[in-house]
Amino acid sequence: MNRLFLSGISRKWRKFITPIAAIAVVSAFLFFPRGQVDNNEFVMSEQTPFPELIEEESNEEVAEIEQDVPQSIVVDVKGAVRHPGVYSMKEGDRVIDAITEAGGYVPNADSRMLNHAMKLVDEFVIYVPLEGEEPLETGTSPMAIVPAQPDDGTIDINTADEQELMTIPGIGPSKAAAIIQYRTDNGLFKTPESLMDVSGIGQKTFEKLESSIKVN
Repeated sequence: MNRLFLSGISRKWRKFITPIAAIAVVSAFLFFPRGQVDNNEFVMSEQTPFPELIEEESNEEVAEIEQDVPQSIVVDVKGAVRHPGVYSMKEGDRVIDAITEAGGYVPNADSRMLNHAMKLVDEFVIYVPLEGEEPLETGTSPMAIVPAQPDDGTIDINTADEQELMTIPGIGPSKAAAIIQYRTDNGLFKTPESLMDVSGIGQKTFEKLESSIKVN
């Protein structure tokens, strides 16, 4: 009789145990994997995606900033200014910037022939004469803006005036005026070959005058 009772109880509990076990298995399948995936996604969200690309972009930005920083140049301002002397300027500054740095002109300075728009170059000498002062013996204008260089018979296309430019083979009044206008608009020539950037001066013209010019 006890055996029949126990057998009856076992069959009775099986009806409850089997559904409970099934529910436990389904719950484990539904909830535990989802929690694991969510945790993985949370951890990955804290990591920086593609750190190599971000580092490369940062290096490029630093390089661009360094390239944009103007280079320092040194010029010597002499003559009729309030504070003659040697001044440190930035690449791209103009003659007027150097004059201003030197305190401006004295009352009797003669600045009529000075090209205030000309870009400065390292080691330039800017000389401002007084009214009535004779031109310098260098053969250039009274407002000479030239580095000290020996005279070798060639014409410096960065400092020559219109009359001097017309002594160069193949350079007439119109081309001389175009050279001066180019210097005013674009700054000094960096190489003799850059003279071909001036309108009206091509390869053939340059070959004729190449031996007669220089750039300081």
